[in-house]
Amino acid sequence: MRAALLRLTDLLYDDGAAKYGTLPAALIAATLVTGTVDAVSYLALGHIFVANMTGNVVFLGFAVAGAKGLTVWAPCLAVACFAAGAWTETRLGRGTPGGDENRRLARAVTAHAAFVTLALLVAAFEDDAKTATHAQLTAILAFGFGVQNAVVRRIAVPDLTTTVLTMTVTGLTADPLGKPTVRRLLSLACMFLGALAGGLLVLHRGVGAALGLALVLLVGAARLARL
Repeated sequence: MRAALLRLTDLLYDDGAAKYGTLPAALIAATLVTGTVDAVSYLALGHIFVANMTGNVVFLGFAVAGAKGLTVWAPCLAVACFAAGAWTETRLGRGTPGGDENRRLARAVTAHAAFVTLALLVAAFEDDAKTATHAQLTAILAFGFGVQNAVVRRIAVPDLTTTVLTMTVTGLTADPLGKPTVRRLLSLACMFLGALAGGLLVLHRGVGAALGLALVLLVGAARLARL
């Protein structure tokens, strides 16, 4: 499997296998998770995001302006918990040897999987119609994404940020065709497919089913990062 993943990396980057190893495969899986879990947060937790902080800042502005169906506390909670997760990983990750990006990403994704598992338990045993349950799920899921994104930012694999696509779309249209085009299209496709799958599961099977898919993808991402 590792040989196949390294070939994929070479298709996406010049000298990719030597420079990035199996990191792109793990980040592709993590991008699928973003779409899946943000489908949960937007459709079931009151029109917020737990991965896309840009959207939350915009939603906060709408809420302060008085838009119906939006609250001030939800985007604030999501941003605060995301920031707390990123801060925590940065401090704890200082003990990871320099240059060992695969190990650090694997640890972050494993931690993220643990938080998604906790969210699954909350969704299973608490009333998902209650504001208190929404707040718990928002805090847990946003914290997990903060942990993961701190590492993704540090390893800085081009065009695979896992959560932000604005510059991806800009580069897709502004730069000449080439390997960057392929990986940007792949990133967009993964976010879309994750959101599609998450949306279908939330609407037809419930929050637990979508979080279960996210957990499977995160376990897979952690395994890929360790190869």
